[in-house]
Amino acid sequence: MPLLPQVLDRSLISSLTLFDRMGPAELDDVLSEAASARCERGEVLFEQGWEADHFYLLLHGRLRITQVTAEGQQIIVRMVNPGDLFGIAKALQRLDYPGTATAAADSVVLRWPMDAWVGMLDRHPAFAVNTMQVIGSRLQEAHTRLREMSTEAVERRVGHAVLRLVSQSGRKEDHGIRIDFPISRQEIAEMTGTTLHTVSRILSAWESAGIVDAGRQKLLVKDPHRLLLIADGLSAGMLR
Repeated sequence: MPLLPQVLDRSLISSLTLFDRMGPAELDDVLSEAASARCERGEVLFEQGWEADHFYLLLHGRLRITQVTAEGQQIIVRMVNPGDLFGIAKALQRLDYPGTATAAADSVVLRWPMDAWVGMLDRHPAFAVNTMQVIGSRLQEAHTRLREMSTEAVERRVGHAVLRLVSQSGRKEDHGIRIDFPISRQEIAEMTGTTLHTVSRILSAWESAGIVDAGRQKLLVKDPHRLLLIADGLSAGMLR
């Protein structure tokens, strides 16, 4: 992960929700301990179980956070979008990273030494409040996913996962909304706690119904309304 020349202007972060209600001097202070780095697609920033020595902010690109369960199954815990904090192990009272962060597309991050975390919270109350809101939002999303995994049929879970990708990373095109980074069927399986075979079968049925185009890791949602109906409990076969 090569570091970039360290000319960090406050305009890099001033428009991000995480730094709402922070003045120029506060933003400069936050950046004073940061370094920027470029990550190529497929590059691992840190692995599950590594000592947590830095925390990060994604400026550009996409990353995925994965965990390996005690049974050896890999799951995608969440996707990291521009403006997101990640790797904040200290906020979770941990000394190690609970998951692995991998660039899903070419990305640029800011990183800080983990030792800077408490000082940033102490010096900047607005940052502390914004961070608390971020953690609360992630907790709510985790509860939603847990409920889906526990109570919903697989097709509905896949529908919800794709709709989340549309909401977080969708780009409007003439024929629908495209997820703006490569996403494989295996990765969707890891997001939804199912198998590659099952996701392939579901996406093929959706393609036949004209709901998505899922070729070459570029997922295009052609009919978001029908996908929403599937997430609400209707099958693709019922919507033809």
